[in-house]
Amino acid sequence: MTRVTLSRLPGDRVLVAQSGAREVVAGGDLPAYVSRREPEAPRWVWDDTARWYPPLLAAGVRVTRCHDLRLGRQILRSAPAVEPALLTGDESHHWDRLAPSVSAEPALFAVDDAVEQLRADLEDDRQRAAVAASPEATRLGLLLAAESAGALVAAEMTHAGVPWRSDVHEELLRSLLGPRPPRGARPAKVEALVAQTRTLLEAPTLNPDSRPELLAALRRAGLAVDDTRHHTLAALEHPVIEPLLRYKKLVHLFQTNGWAWSDQWVSGGRFRPSYQPAGSTTGRWSSNGGGALSFPTQIRPAAVADEGWRFVVADVAQLEPRVLAGMSGDRALARAARGADLYQGMVDAGAVATRTHAKLGLLGAMYGATRGESGRMVAGLTQRYPEAFGLVEAAARAGERGEGVRTLLGRGSASLTAAWAQNPDAMPADREAQASVRRAYGRFTRNFVVQGTGAEWALCWIADLRNRLWQLGESGPLTTRPHLVLFLHDEVVIHTPAALAEAVAEQATEAAATASTLLFRGLDIDFPLTISTVQSYAEAGKPGAAES
Repeated sequence: MTRVTLSRLPGDRVLVAQSGAREVVAGGDLPAYVSRREPEAPRWVWDDTARWYPPLLAAGVRVTRCHDLRLGRQILRSAPAVEPALLTGDESHHWDRLAPSVSAEPALFAVDDAVEQLRADLEDDRQRAAVAASPEATRLGLLLAAESAGALVAAEMTHAGVPWRSDVHEELLRSLLGPRPPRGARPAKVEALVAQTRTLLEAPTLNPDSRPELLAALRRAGLAVDDTRHHTLAALEHPVIEPLLRYKKLVHLFQTNGWAWSDQWVSGGRFRPSYQPAGSTTGRWSSNGGGALSFPTQIRPAAVADEGWRFVVADVAQLEPRVLAGMSGDRALARAARGADLYQGMVDAGAVATRTHAKLGLLGAMYGATRGESGRMVAGLTQRYPEAFGLVEAAARAGERGEGVRTLLGRGSASLTAAWAQNPDAMPADREAQASVRRAYGRFTRNFVVQGTGAEWALCWIADLRNRLWQLGESGPLTTRPHLVLFLHDEVVIHTPAALAEAVAEQATEAAATASTLLFRGLDIDFPLTISTVQSYAEAGKPGAAES
């Protein structure tokens, strides 16, 4: 496959390198150049997809594949199967400090400094050499390709946006909060709850957003409370609890998805969040803005497909338990995973008496529950599913020893021992405190291996689905064909012409099967999808929604 590297040069120019040949292209001519070369299906190699791809999309240019050097370096630097010295060379210290681009940055060539003008061809050579020398070259190659494809998906989803009815959103806010308040003021219905809370707690100047003030007022009211978290307050008996919890819920809506949020993130009838692929250590995505990965049900009615279009919403049932079965090679758990409900499959196999026990046991194993009913389920199920439960237990013990762990495709976690060696002051002097930190890190590594591999499966899913959706369209740019508009870890939302909705659902299912085959060769693991075809995102998964 042809690899074409793109590097920024001073004066709004681009250095294009391919197989030793180089040429310089004016920045303004780059979309036409890429469009002309794209039929050859090259792999475009650049420092950060979030910097290069949006201007191409704005010019109507879609690329099939790329290699994101920033994301690739991030993976390879922490991968246990990679020799770090192979990533060292010219400009490598600049690559190490390269931060992800964000949507607020106004232009492709915003700053003329060393970090803005890195040689992509040199870094690409280093990364390819590091992968080639690794005993895990095939797996790492798949991970790098999936990670880079995910970066393309992220840019395309921001470009396309989620169809959004601002009038519906405004009415939702008005009904829940009251009219839009002046800047710096609370909405009327929120202010009324503040007044009610102050009256019931006999605290006329209380600021309910101040944790110390609220704790003091609750204690004066005779409530023994150590924190102001929702579940703590919900367990208390007092007339103030209902309005206080409602206040917290509404003020959260106001602050995170209120009018200011709409002003910033909704434009042209689209909600356009900014994603950060691999924003967490496990490889899961986060959001640079807009909060797309935490999409509250209160505002989902405002996400409405265009006239003549539909949303196809597909989510994976019990993703991480199925991933655990696949990565551990536990055939007994894989058999239980055949079908729509893995937990019920465990019951049908006679492993546990109830579905609740199955769920408690599996989640307890992945998250380190050692006490109560969950702990008892873990102990019993370990004998039934030794490979699966043994894998997460081994990861936990490695973490407690201060060691790093790895996902199925080779993403590595940080080493606690190495972190303490670099910063000795971070290591607790007290042995008991140090042991507590080690246990906490063991809980992290226990979950890292499963959550990280789940993120890898999801990347393979959306990468394949992206290309399948493009093939469904007859012609025209991205937004005239079925396209992804939202991704939330184990769920995707696709905006599609209504006539293609059934075909889109089929492609989502086939892409899930392809992802399973890619990651878990030789082991038949089902990844069933719940699929709804709806006009409004709020209808997904509800009775009456078209399902497949």
